[in-house]
Parts: sequence; structure tokens; C-alpha cells
Amino acid sequence: MTGHKQPYYITTPIYYVNDKPHIGHAYTTLACDVLARFKRLDGYDVMFLTGTDEHGQKVDKSAAAKGIDPQTFTDQVSQNFRDLAVHMNYSNDDFIRTTEERHKKACQALWNTLLEKGEIYLGSYDGWYSVRDEAFYGEKELIEKDGEKVAPTGAPVEWVSEPSYFFKLSAWGDRLLKFYDDNPDFIAPQSRRNEVISFVKGGMHDLSVSRTSFKWGVPVPGDEDHVMYVWLDALTNYLTAIGYPDADPAKLAKFWPADLHMVGKDILRFHAVYWPAFLLAAGINPPKRVFAHGWWTNEGQKISKSLGNVIDPYDLTDRYGLDQTRYFLLREVPFGNDGDFSHRSMVNRMNSELANDLGNMCQRVLSMIHKNCNASVPTAGDFTEADLAILGKAYGMLDNVRPLFDAQAFHKGIEAIWELVGDANRYVDEMAPWGLKKTNPARMETVLYVLAEVIRHVGILVQPLMPASAAKILDQLVLPLDQRGFEQLGADHALVAGAKLPKPEGVFPRYVEAEDEGEKA
Repeated sequence: MTGHKQPYYITTPIYYVNDKPHIGHAYTTLACDVLARFKRLDGYDVMFLTGTDEHGQKVDKSAAAKGIDPQTFTDQVSQNFRDLAVHMNYSNDDFIRTTEERHKKACQALWNTLLEKGEIYLGSYDGWYSVRDEAFYGEKELIEKDGEKVAPTGAPVEWVSEPSYFFKLSAWGDRLLKFYDDNPDFIAPQSRRNEVISFVKGGMHDLSVSRTSFKWGVPVPGDEDHVMYVWLDALTNYLTAIGYPDADPAKLAKFWPADLHMVGKDILRFHAVYWPAFLLAAGINPPKRVFAHGWWTNEGQKISKSLGNVIDPYDLTDRYGLDQTRYFLLREVPFGNDGDFSHRSMVNRMNSELANDLGNMCQRVLSMIHKNCNASVPTAGDFTEADLAILGKAYGMLDNVRPLFDAQAFHKGIEAIWELVGDANRYVDEMAPWGLKKTNPARMETVLYVLAEVIRHVGILVQPLMPASAAKILDQLVLPLDQRGFEQLGADHALVAGAKLPKPEGVFPRYVEAEDEGEKA
């Protein structure tokens, strides 16, 4: 790079405002937040977008059920998602709403481009439609349930017959397959890529992209009897946020194509089939990558309102702590797979990996330094092979972790950092600095210096995942804010001997069950 930071544009799906946020919303945005923070620390100029999808028949009906107009309804529910972003300490650069004027302008510009290029035509739609999914389904996709036809998601469907504009999706099957072939990393993980390719090979039909049976949407330019199909409207948000169509071309060129769209697996088709087809048809490059993650269950049960087991992110953070929740969600499950939330697993991770492994290591090392090294960074002597081995691992950790985060293998990246934490704990036990105090105080200082350097590296590396806790660790090393980026990793920026350190404080308290607390009383 030559003075200009490399751009990186990452997006969540925009969340549908028919209900309050749940663990699925929190999970997707957390993954984006961690990657956005990682990239900023790694020297990138990051654009991180989230927001809410506010049009469509489902919203119209939900507002009517509450006896309020759709705009008032969406104002209320959208704020819930904005509040969650603040609560979870997400670092998004923009929060987009599809009811904003800038978005209406972008949607209509994209529509006009597709129309001018002959990719949209007026016809009539007759077929199955799910209000809940905001999706059209072919006869072959429907399943029988209790004698009724339902969508593959289990959502009810209704027969719709109305005038509609269509996008010529049928003409894009072979071109999409070529695009997937030319861009093997476009869809991840591999299992999802296989699903999408299989779907496209099954044959593409022209896609209805407007509705006349309701009015809550972006009006079709030149024909206001129609509003745009919610997914053409919603997907355009990724362009809206970088100023399409009126932004400085340099800004559009800087951030587009987007580096990563993070989505749940249930909306992969819209992002990996319809969206690239819309863009290619409009003469716009598709995003570089779409990653579809899995779903969560709750104590082994599928999450549903009827079971009353929906996981509220606020409940998690209130009970376990914010950074503990952030850590667990990305540590517990290989990202891309389905995962199960269980209280036992959460507590085990908190107590073994956070409180015992990292928290205890920081506490006992910094306490020994405070007590035995005049509350200052120790002075290192000559390093042994063991010292150099663990320092080398710390200094090289970014090179190990970076490709894992770039591949969205967050659990593997975290695992690699925790291997270093485990090595540090074994190193403490083997070197026994408490014994060296009497027999070889100079060696004790060297050992404690090595450990302080490892803590510095771990503290810097876990900032994306646990920003508040990492800040507490780095504060105890009196590391200035401008020395916490990834460029500060390595021997060239090592701790300076003699720098005064504060009295250490614990960062990760153990989680104690209420019953246990009662027994101890």
C-alpha cells in the first residue's frame, strides 16, 4: 500500500422489522463486527454496514394488526435493531433503513437501468407466494403439511394472480454458473455453494419483481400502480450505502464490489442467485463473497415463538456479560455450521477459557510483576530457547490468524490464539518464576518479561472479539491507544523495561451458579 489504506466493505443482511431482534440477528452482526474490527486493526479503511428492511406485505400486515401506519411501525421496530447494535458494542459505520429517501432513489435508479437494458418486462403473475418469507415458490418446491401446501420453510403460501413486472432471470442461468465457476470463493461455505449451483442447474424462471396488491414499498418509476418486490428493494441497500447512483465515482469504485455479504443460510438464494443476476444485468460487478452461516438451537431444541424458547441477546449479556457472550457465540461453533446454545457450554467456556486460561494467566503474571519488579515492566536478560519459542509464536500469531479470519473461520482463529494462551500457562508452570525470585532474580525478570510480551500480543489480538476486556488487559500494560494496532505486533514494538504499571485487576470473573453461591454462604 502506498499511503492509502486498502478499502474493505462488509455488510450484514438488513433485518426485517416485523419483530424484535433475536440471537440470529445478534450473531450475524457480531461476526461482521469482529471482522470489521480485525480489518481496521490490520490497517484497512473499513466500511461496515447494517440496517433494517422495512417494506413489503408482511410489514404492512404487522402494522395493521397493531393499528398503526407502516412508517410509525417501522420507526419503532427499526430503533430496536439500532439499540441492539449499541448494546452489543458493534462498530458499524452506517445504519441504513429502506424507508430513507436515499434508498428510494438508489432502487429506482437500478430499476431504470435494468429497464433500459431490456431486463425487465410487464406481464402477469400467477403462482404461489409466501407473505412470511416474502418469496415466490414454484409448485415443485412446495411441501405437503397437514393436507396443505406450504413453503420449504414451513411458511403458509397463497395463490397470487396480479399484474407484475418480471426480471429475465431465465436468461441468466448459464451466465451465473459461469460466474460461480470463475469465482470459486463467491459462495461459502462449500456446502452452500453446492446447493446454489444445484438450484441454478435445475432451471431458472423469470422472477416477479413488482406487486400491486399493496402499496408499502418503493414505487416503480413510471408506473406507481406497482411497488418493487421487496428483495429487489432490500438488496439494493448495499449500493445505497456507498452513495449509488449519485456518489463520487471514486467512492463507488473504492468500496464496490463489496468484499463480503454476511447472511443467514435461509436468505442465501436471494444473495447468491438473484442479486448477482440483477447486478450483472445492470452492468455492475457482483460482490466478492457471500458467506451463509447456520442457525442456533436452544438446549437442543429448534427455536420458535410457539415453544417460547427464542433467545434474547439482552438476556445473554445480562446473565453472562457482553464480551463473554461475544466470545462464546464465535468460539463455540464452526462458523457456517448450525450450533446449539446451552447454559452448561456457556459456563464451561467462560470459566475454563476466559477466567482460568486467559484471566488467571494475566492476573498471576501481572501480580508477580507488580510485587517483584517494582510495579514496572521487567528487564529481560538473554533469552533461552524456550523463551524464544513462545515469543516467536506470539510474534507470528497474526500471520496464522489473518487467513482464518479472512476465510470466516473465526473459531479456528480463536483456537489458535488460545493455543498461545495455553503455551503461556505451561511456560509459567515450567519456569516457576516464584521460585526464581530467590535463586535467580534476573532470570525471574526475563521470564516475567516474556510473559508480559505474550499478554500484550494476546490483548491486541482479542480486541476484535472482546473489545472492552482487551482494553482492560492492555490498560494494565499502560499501552497507549496508538500502540494497539496490528502494526505494533512483533519484537520491534516490544514493551520497554522500567515502564510503570498499575496494580493489576481481574478481567474475567468466574461464573458461579446461584445454588453454589447459596451453598457457600
